[in-house]
Amino acid sequence: MKELVIKIADPELRELASAVTDGKRLTPAEALTLYRKADLSLMALLATTVKRKKSGDAVFFNRNFHIEPSNICVYNCRFCSYHKAKGDPESWEMTENEILDTVRQFDGIPVTEVHITGGVHPSRDIYYYARLLTSIRQIRPDISIKAFSAVELDYMIREAGMTYSEGIGLLHEHGLDSIPGGGAEIFDPELRRRICPEKADAETYLAIHETAHRLGLNSNATMLYGHAESPEQRIDHMLRLRELQDRTGGFDAFIPLKFRSGNNSMSGLGEVPVTEDMRNYALSRIFLDNFSHIKAYWPAIGRNSAMMSLAFGTDDLDGTIDDTTKIYSMAGSDEERPSLSTAELVAMIRSAGFRAVERDTRYNRVKEW
Repeated sequence: MKELVIKIADPELRELASAVTDGKRLTPAEALTLYRKADLSLMALLATTVKRKKSGDAVFFNRNFHIEPSNICVYNCRFCSYHKAKGDPESWEMTENEILDTVRQFDGIPVTEVHITGGVHPSRDIYYYARLLTSIRQIRPDISIKAFSAVELDYMIREAGMTYSEGIGLLHEHGLDSIPGGGAEIFDPELRRRICPEKADAETYLAIHETAHRLGLNSNATMLYGHAESPEQRIDHMLRLRELQDRTGGFDAFIPLKFRSGNNSMSGLGEVPVTEDMRNYALSRIFLDNFSHIKAYWPAIGRNSAMMSLAFGTDDLDGTIDDTTKIYSMAGSDEERPSLSTAELVAMIRSAGFRAVERDTRYNRVKEW
């Protein structure tokens, strides 16, 4: 590795590459220089070096399924293809029994996680969701419940007149184990006012995750990239997450989420090429030195790009999904019916030259394949 670094012609890049391989933390300015000046092969090399220090040759996945109770939402984010108004032919509202029937469909199947998130429904309050968590726990006491983005939590907790600590504590008592990372989008306030002006701001998102961490719930973090944001805004976003992780250590994984342009009011922007996806994954792995895992969410980018990302620092492919999410298929993802068997995930990971490790929500190893 040292020989490869020495052969880098640009002295500034050579110094940055040495810093990365030595495990030194990059400043935002250094990260921006690396993003702008390094070629893709160097980004891949450095990100893979960091990844191997974190998790060796392991690439993780879990057996999971999603529940999306409704796509009716009080917000109307400009990038969202999922939101529909009540009464729209493409809208849905699962009843409590329908939600629980979805859980029952997995009876006898060794899934370890249910992921629950959807639109911010105007008439379902925190007590409704607390009862739902209790019912799910009664059906599957063995399963980890990852539920409700910070945006959903903000709305239901405020409507109940509670503090974040009180609201998250109530849901935790009823079975909530962890929080997904959705709703982060881009933290920059000016850009946020353009693309999602109604929803919870960056400070709210971070405060909710910090509160959850303080209460003993871990979470994931996300970033929506590839629309109107600049490299500086991406790095600022990751910096805020890195600073919170320094304080709490409560994030399990960071998930870059690609903007897909189908069926939304930002469609005219198009989509970034796969080379930009890979550069972004690599930068994430290099800059977020205190995150153990970088996840390539394959329903968003497709299984081929997800496999490619394993050469750019990612070490997690999420899970089997089993055709239980519509968020990205409604936005034009290549994965119209996202579902992978365990065997398919294992084969993908092995074909990329890594070792497949089945995990639970907290990255405890269930089985090495």
